[in-house]
Amino acid sequence: MQQPAFIRKYVHLLSSASLLWAGAAYAQVKDTTTLQEVRVDAKRLPAGLNPVTAMQVLSGPKLQRLNSLSVADAVRYFSGVQLKDYGGIGGLKTINVRSMGTNHTAVSYDGLVLGNAQNGQVDLGKFSLDNISEVALYNGQPPTLLQPARAFSAGNVLALQSRTPQFSNNEQWHGKVSLKTGSSGLINPSLLWQQKITSRIYSTVSTEWINANGRYKFRYTNGKYDTTALRQNGNVNAWRAEAALNGLLADSSAWAVKYYRYQSTRGLPGAIVANHFNYGQHLEDRDQFVQATFHSDPHKRYRLLANAKYSDLYSRYIDPEYPNEQHLLDNYYHQKEVYVSLANEYTITRWWESSLAADFISNTMDANLYRFPYPTRYTTLVALASRLHLPQLEIQGNLLATIVNEKVQIYESAGPKREYTPSLSLAWKPFAQQHLWLRTFYKNIFRLPTFNDLYYTFIGNNNLKPEYVQQYDAGFTWQQPMRGRWLYIFLQADGYYNHVKDKIVAVPSDNLFGWSMMNLGRVDIKGIDVVLTTALQPFKELLVNAGINYTYQKAQDVTSGKGGFNYGQQIPYTPWHSGSFTLGADWRSLALNYSFIYTGERYSQKRNIPVNYVQPWYTSDLSASWTLAHRSFTNKLTFEVNNLLNQYYDVVLNFPMPGRNYRLTLSISR
Repeated sequence: MQQPAFIRKYVHLLSSASLLWAGAAYAQVKDTTTLQEVRVDAKRLPAGLNPVTAMQVLSGPKLQRLNSLSVADAVRYFSGVQLKDYGGIGGLKTINVRSMGTNHTAVSYDGLVLGNAQNGQVDLGKFSLDNISEVALYNGQPPTLLQPARAFSAGNVLALQSRTPQFSNNEQWHGKVSLKTGSSGLINPSLLWQQKITSRIYSTVSTEWINANGRYKFRYTNGKYDTTALRQNGNVNAWRAEAALNGLLADSSAWAVKYYRYQSTRGLPGAIVANHFNYGQHLEDRDQFVQATFHSDPHKRYRLLANAKYSDLYSRYIDPEYPNEQHLLDNYYHQKEVYVSLANEYTITRWWESSLAADFISNTMDANLYRFPYPTRYTTLVALASRLHLPQLEIQGNLLATIVNEKVQIYESAGPKREYTPSLSLAWKPFAQQHLWLRTFYKNIFRLPTFNDLYYTFIGNNNLKPEYVQQYDAGFTWQQPMRGRWLYIFLQADGYYNHVKDKIVAVPSDNLFGWSMMNLGRVDIKGIDVVLTTALQPFKELLVNAGINYTYQKAQDVTSGKGGFNYGQQIPYTPWHSGSFTLGADWRSLALNYSFIYTGERYSQKRNIPVNYVQPWYTSDLSASWTLAHRSFTNKLTFEVNNLLNQYYDVVLNFPMPGRNYRLTLSISR
């Protein structure tokens, strides 16, 4: 598609500026001769060693031992997170961090953000943990300077890192084959293969198939009678495949290329209302992307990161119960995204670093809807960041420029937008000999209206403004290695305040079938997040790990001002109290894990009145695994019981969750 002249000119200027920055930095250091070796996978700082950013990490054995089938299951253990789960294996699962809304959390995979211009949401249930080595949640943004400009453009970032090959000198391949089976007719075989092609090139292939009927029992009441029914239309048939190449060049520059494909057919189990239990709606998905990354450290003062990505998202929604003449709705949506990024970092002095990143994104969307506008969006992001790090003080700031232009084939486009949003963070270590850091950050960020918000037939509003958020955070991180049987204690706590302006909401018009998108909402969010983890070894062969996460949130609607109808009401589905507790024990080849998740009382609508009240819920999950090493192979058998106490509950009202369910996993790895 031919781009407008001013877009081409502007992108050319940005690219030239970024290349000049890179050339100038390289020219200052090219006369030195020592080349530093770099790894294919960038090393991430553990949560306790990162003083600037409030972050939570699940990785390695800690991630694998949780009763989690997908990334959605794992993020439930983060504080400050609400997971919207519509039930079952095939139900949509999206993340909401600190009550800012799903669209304010960017989800990245191997360093590049997963885009969805249609509705801004990423279904975390699509991402299996089979090929994931780390799940990290950053409040604000990741602390590193050398990253794409897009990483600065969200209120929070959920970063997924896939498994990267690591070989010793005499190893040529690693592999893992596993089979999961359990309740709801689950069959889930998977294969992971890592191959050393040469001394500098490694490959990874990961694939899996998920099939389940999605049926489970739930309890339902219509106010007069209680009954136990069987959840229907929750079936899923999904297939995922990934292939990647990682390598090093002669000058130790690192590169990686990845192809990802996910396709599924699933039923959509609708809301249980008015004694309606069976639905026929189905959704077909086909998501695929190819991305490439190049990272070079030509000198200890200068670093370069280049990324490119092409993604293709297709979805088809079928409703055989739609009230039209054909009694059928069959709509498809097709998105394409082209993304390029160039980031540069330069060390000015030993205590001062700076970076410049420029990204360009092109989004297009097609659909078979009546009078669909076929929108195209061009987004340019430029981020200038700098960091001062003294022995007991770190200061980091950045300024992000966002330039957006859109065009449509029919109707009117939303027009151009240009925003400049700053961020500033500070961390201070008051005692040189203690592992205590005090930190604070401020971030001004916004999210653009999605294509659905702007152009969806019957409800779109192309006059929508961006939704702005002012983020304030203050907290501390403390960790202490212990002596004797106590190995370590880690404590992190943050208090925060978020103000959401021009919140995008759907409001009814003159009839129940005609809704409109408008900028109406203002929300004040005050909260506290606490994370405590510890490990001890009471006996020589017994290792015990424990963790507690707690969140308090007061998220109030302040749209109408004092005295207004909804002023001061807790926003829907935000509990005042929530948290989790995990306890794990390892003894020789046996491992036990117990986890408890609690979500307190909340309301399903804006008015906090009894008819909208949603009861608290809690679940207990238990797992046991046995590992046997035989020659160079490791065999592992895991048995899980989820919702041990068989509690019937809804995460989203009228979308019942499974009761007690089971899963058995057998894996062989080398």
